[in-house]
Amino acid sequence: MTCSRRLFLIGTASTFAGAFLAACGRDPSEEVAKTEVPVGSAVILDRVIIAQPNEGEFIAYSASCPHQFQKITQVQGDTVRCTAHGSIFSIADGEVLGGPAMRGMREISLREEGERLVATDTEA
Repeated sequence: MTCSRRLFLIGTASTFAGAFLAACGRDPSEEVAKTEVPVGSAVILDRVIIAQPNEGEFIAYSASCPHQFQKITQVQGDTVRCTAHGSIFSIADGEVLGGPAMRGMREISLREEGERLVATDTEA
């Protein structure tokens, strides 16, 4: 059986559309237990960083570095670091403490659901 140009294009378009819709359907929320976020530090999940700068005070940021959008991958006490280019950010306010990033981390929505924290990145 031969594959006509038309059949090939239809198959290619169907595959692309399916992959695109699957990516769009991804849940932009991530969650963690409050007890898993150390006081004065943070945890890095798949797409978000959840920090607890002071006891009982939680904040969430996108894990995408504002410099070149690489994933921030390292927690160092009360800072997080993008190992791709070395930018360092404060967990308390997301501000840049060391470049090359020129702006701070993007804060995202965080809500408490009992003993869980749910971060939702509407731009994901």
